This record gives sequence, structure tokens and C-alpha cells, in this order.
Amino acid sequence: MTTTICDDKETLGRTAAAAGAAKVRAALSERGEANIIVATGASQFEMLAALVDEPDIDWSRVTGFHLDEYVGLPITHPASFRAYLWTRFVSKLPLPMRAFHFLDAEGDPGAECARVGEILGRHPVDVAFIGIGENAHIAFNDPPADFETAEPYLVVELDEACRRQQLGEGWFPDLDSVPKQAVSMSVRQILASRAIVCTVPDERKAAAVAAASHGPITPDCPASILRDHGDCGLFLDRAAASLL
Repeated sequence: MTTTICDDKETLGRTAAAAGAAKVRAALSERGEANIIVATGASQFEMLAALVDEPDIDWSRVTGFHLDEYVGLPITHPASFRAYLWTRFVSKLPLPMRAFHFLDAEGDPGAECARVGEILGRHPVDVAFIGIGENAHIAFNDPPADFETAEPYLVVELDEACRRQQLGEGWFPDLDSVPKQAVSMSVRQILASRAIVCTVPDERKAAAVAAASHGPITPDCPASILRDHGDCGLFLDRAAASLL
């Protein structure tokens, strides 16, 4: 895992987006198509804004996949990650994507895991754009994370630290309103990506970043497993890097 520290969130977003865009262009050049995973949350605002402005990407040859989504949350809810990805990424691209496979967990979440997982199995991922949670989760794989399952998507229970992060970021009016379950891409599926671009701003993530970077590789710190990946770039602002 390589680490890049930027002076502020805007520079962080541009730097991470440029690194990921280079990987997308390389895949398009080598194979004529590219497949990506896209994360959500406040940590991805600047990166996604910069990614849609990256030049010389033929998005009509790019297929996208949704990293995670709350169980039972309608797309009209302010915290819907489907709505987030449409509003902040998919609808802003200069060309329509070949496809973007959203997760719809309003109905049967297990069936949705199987549906999107089957599609993902036919699209080896070139770049996973992800973040790290305050509890060191990747996607919604809270500690202790499952490092073993090969299923592409899982229905997971959200721990209180994760749910409090979502509340603190302003997505919900109170803790009781935060769903207790989500559909999440599995750890092994994330690690199957050819490249990972992990964008992490803010001092509230500093302890998780330090543990993931220098602590033991353990399910109790899910993001620590990123150190086992052969092409993972960790992009931080100075606040997130303050405990390194």
C-alpha cells in the first residue's frame, strides 16, 4: 500500500481522482473496456467531483458497480446511496456509462446480493474507489470483518460506531433512524480489484488510518487488509494523516 498525503481536501480529491483515472484509461487502452467500483459518503465528495472532470475517458466503455447500500431505505431518502451516486457521479459524466449496476435493497436484500453479484462476476474490476470508516470499515464490513467469504455481496449488521458515523455526517435525524443492516461488497471482492484507490479525509478518520497503516492485519481493523493488496493507493489529507 502506497500513501500520498495532500494539503487539503480539494487537492486530495484531485490527486486520488487522477490516480484512478489513469488506471481506467490504461484498462480502456489495453482491453477496450473498464470496470469500476464506486463508494459514497462525505469522504468521497471531492474525489468524485474531480473524477467526473477527468479528461480523455470514454465513459461509454466503462461499467460501474455500487459498493454498498442500506437495507430498506427508499431511493427518495436523503441518505440513499443510489441517489447519491446518481446525483454526484453518474448523471454528471460527460458521456453515459455503458452501465451502472445500482444496489436496490428495499426488497429482498439476499436476492439483490445474488443478482448484482452474478453480474459483477462477469466484470473483473479494474479500479475500486473506496474509503475507510471511522471504525476502519471498508464498504460496510464493520469489525470484526469477514476476511474469508468469497460471496461478492453480503447482508451485514451495522455496528453502533458505524451508525453513529452516518448520523454525525448528517444523513439521518437521529440514531434510531439509521438502518441496522446493509448490503455490502465483501472484503475479498474488494481485494479482487486490480487497483484500489482509497480516499480518506478528516481528522475523525486519523485513528483508523493509523491502525490500518501500522497496526496488525486483523478483522478487528478491516482496512488493515488493504496492505495485502499489490496495487492499493491510500490518499489522505493532513488531518487524516495526523497520527501517522
